Amino acid sequence: MKKNGIIFVIAFLVAFAGGYFIFSSGGDAPEKDTSTATSEKQDKKDDASDEETAKEDSSDEATVPAEAEALQANNCLSCHAVESLGAEGGASGPDLSDAYKNVKGKHGKELDEFLQEPTSQVMSGVIEGNPLSDEEREQIVEALKKASENNE
Repeated sequence: MKKNGIIFVIAFLVAFAGGYFIFSSGGDAPEKDTSTATSEKQDKKDDASDEETAKEDSSDEATVPAEAEALQANNCLSCHAVESLGAEGGASGPDLSDAYKNVKGKHGKELDEFLQEPTSQVMSGVIEGNPLSDEEREQIVEALKKASENNE
């Protein structure tokens, strides 16, 4: 048993050393000047990243119609979509296309009152951390009213 352990350790050291010498850049191979290539690659990555960011910014603007701007401005679309307005949003919350009509039945309050004091645990946490002003609530209620009308 002891003999097998010694053979294993020696084989490991030989393999490790062989790999080091084979794959290291310190052999007889001529050295390449990689600074220019690396710099060019980084420039291309930066340009691609800038273009991608610009596309994301313009696509965000393009996917939010004017009727849904209040929802976007108040981060409603980070969790909710409003399909009837053509506003893509998150999937963690329900689609708000019929929220204007359905909130009272689900939560016992009109939409404006619900946005002031939500009865659902998730929305309570969201609103408590970032209460809406009267103007913001009015804009959201108006947007969801249009969404409900479009969904009929």
